[in-house]
Amino acid sequence: MAATANSAPAPAWRPRKRLWGLLGAFVVGSFILGAISDWRDDHALLINTTDSLPNWAFIIHRNKLPARGEYVFFDPPASDLVRAHFGAKPQLFGKIVYGMPGDVVAHWHSAVTVNGRVVAYTKPKTKLGEALAIGPSGVIPAGCYYVGTPHKDGFDSRYAAIGFACQRQIVGTGEAIL
Repeated sequence: MAATANSAPAPAWRPRKRLWGLLGAFVVGSFILGAISDWRDDHALLINTTDSLPNWAFIIHRNKLPARGEYVFFDPPASDLVRAHFGAKPQLFGKIVYGMPGDVVAHWHSAVTVNGRVVAYTKPKTKLGEALAIGPSGVIPAGCYYVGTPHKDGFDSRYAAIGFACQRQIVGTGEAIL
């Protein structure tokens, strides 16, 4: 059969253009997936289910040590009170850094101070009537932090069951997003 005047053969460059487009999409997609993977290795998303912090969603920057006033996320110590209220494998605790290494923590009646500034008040018992032992006092050791929350019922460094949050426990710092 003879070719008609309106039907011309497809140019040879069209299949190559599609191949170059697919190759470009593959390269860009690989770059994006690599960037997401790198971000995931250094970050995490945490949903706060307690009333102790005013925000409920945080981005955690892993392996970053905190500064005063920053949110810090850490693995809580294994204590009877932690197990009783949060289970055998509790999720990360999120608190605010009130005291840095070298700062001085003191207890005066129910007030807890860091370098003379009141940061919290203690209670003798939990809401369920369990005894609460007062947390550490004195100079905060190197690699440790006094962590707390503005919530009156916060379970933090003001009590011995939590104590100082030290480097071995710290997962990273957090940034409130919601």
